[in-house]
Amino acid sequence: MSSLRWSELVEVVRQSGQYLSESEAERVIRIVLSALGGHVHGDVRDELASRLPEEAGRLVATQLPATRRLTAAQFVDSVAARILGATPATARWDVTSVLSVLPKAVGNEVIDQVLEQLSSGYALLFGRADLTLAT
Repeated sequence: MSSLRWSELVEVVRQSGQYLSESEAERVIRIVLSALGGHVHGDVRDELASRLPEEAGRLVATQLPATRRLTAAQFVDSVAARILGATPATARWDVTSVLSVLPKAVGNEVIDQVLEQLSSGYALLFGRADLTLAT
């Protein structure tokens, strides 16, 4: 179980993304975590969900598996498609505002496992340097 409450996660994301309201931060969290949930699977998804506040964990755990693996840029584009009026730049801001707070919220070891399941390039979205070799 997470020691972080939903309201605390919302506040951390609100500050990270410089959102004007809690409702805006909540909306972004819901969209980004729902998108992420489809791309993480198995025990890693279960562990990630269990370390998040219950409401956030459900957003991750209840998603159907993605039908294809997305690059980080494609993931950002998929999030942009879910946000009215979003551009790739604003969607990248939203994605990074949420994902960059996760290492502190769930632990670096869980994020390491999540990143192993994703294409290279995602590390930057989690606020980390991407030290993998380009292929």
